[in-house]
Amino acid sequence: MSRRHLYWILGIMGLTVLGLAVTFSTASLNRDRDYENVKLLLDVVGQVRKKYAQELDPERERRLIEDMINGGLERLDPHSMYINPKEYKQFRKTSEGKFGGIGIQLGYDRNNRGQLTVISPMVGTPAYDAGILAGDRIVKIDGKSTAEMRLGEAVDLIQGDPGQALTLTVVHEGSTDPVEVNLTRAEIRVPSVLGDVRRKDDPKEWDFFLPGERKIGYLRVNTFGETTAAEIKQALANLTAQGVQGLILDLRNNPGGLLRSAVEVADLFLDQGTIVTTKGRNHKDEVHTAKADGTVLLPASRYPIAVLINRNSASASEIVAAALQDHGRAVVIGERTYGKGSVQTLTLLENETSALKLTTASYWRPSGKNIHRFPDSTDKDDWGVKPDANFEVLLTEQERVDFLTWRNDRDVVRPDKAPAPPPEDKNKPSPDKVLAKAVEHVKSRLAAMDP
Repeated sequence: MSRRHLYWILGIMGLTVLGLAVTFSTASLNRDRDYENVKLLLDVVGQVRKKYAQELDPERERRLIEDMINGGLERLDPHSMYINPKEYKQFRKTSEGKFGGIGIQLGYDRNNRGQLTVISPMVGTPAYDAGILAGDRIVKIDGKSTAEMRLGEAVDLIQGDPGQALTLTVVHEGSTDPVEVNLTRAEIRVPSVLGDVRRKDDPKEWDFFLPGERKIGYLRVNTFGETTAAEIKQALANLTAQGVQGLILDLRNNPGGLLRSAVEVADLFLDQGTIVTTKGRNHKDEVHTAKADGTVLLPASRYPIAVLINRNSASASEIVAAALQDHGRAVVIGERTYGKGSVQTLTLLENETSALKLTTASYWRPSGKNIHRFPDSTDKDDWGVKPDANFEVLLTEQERVDFLTWRNDRDVVRPDKAPAPPPEDKNKPSPDKVLAKAVEHVKSRLAAMDP
């Protein structure tokens, strides 16, 4: 063997040994760091156990550890959390679409993360019928203050067996006066796709045409669940059979839901192209694309679509709005969305009795722009979904409250003997300025097509 080859082999061996040494060194450092972190946690719990003013029972000690975990996760981002065994049971019930409660989506006020806030009430549930509105701040649950209360705790207090009473103390958006709302829990089974008004022959069902506009369909999507795409497809089949010519897809106050559902819904209206891309640190970018099969309302040029959004439209609703906007399939009307473009992955723990919900990736629009609004994001940065040019409709706080109250009143199913609401004054401007703008746009597009 030549001396040159010998040097080459020895060099490769040296690099290999160095690589292994670095690997072992890194692994050793990680083990040392893990040991130090676990020791710190055990030392703190041990000191609390020995020296705290009151003796902690096992349940309270467990809660202390859970609070320490969730306190740290909340500092990473507001969407990562540890779900303990009790909460995980409720989480599974919610995912299955059937649970005992009052029917509200909860979150934190964006200007005050510690304030529990109604993201969206579910139409047709005790909360909605009692007048709970999107944006309501919940200050007490059965007399217990929600200050410093974790989201999981609030959900646990609000949910319960059907028939049980519950009192919420809320402050409506734009007001400072707390109001007590008495409710009775029920089994929550709510469709995710609604219309503007209920059918006169069956108030539990929705008329998916706008009143007086038999050419324009209206679908209001309040969440993206397992059955959302199928519900939309069925509603569109009925609309098409009755000669629909244009569509308004209302995603206002929609907090999101399943990524798969958002992709399926967007795919109904797109026959090709990217719908959304997920990007993460530990996996390859995943691109979700539209398929030609199953596309509805074709040709697209003959069926104008308007998508309605507001500041409470988040996550999956932003995916759908962005996809239809970027592909030019719909005009987006309203105000800028919430900006939740993060993906949470659920990892089961403790023999699958609890779980860790951790942010692992982010959503990106077909245009390549970011959806997520980070803590240091400004209004000038690219995040969320903005209305198309000349289609921004901003509401004052009073207009927002008036609209939500009006919308709620239209959705309530009244007892047979209850007096009918007074007829609307057709000469008075609609309380729903965003919908009115959408109707104007769709009608103008349809008029331009008439021979």
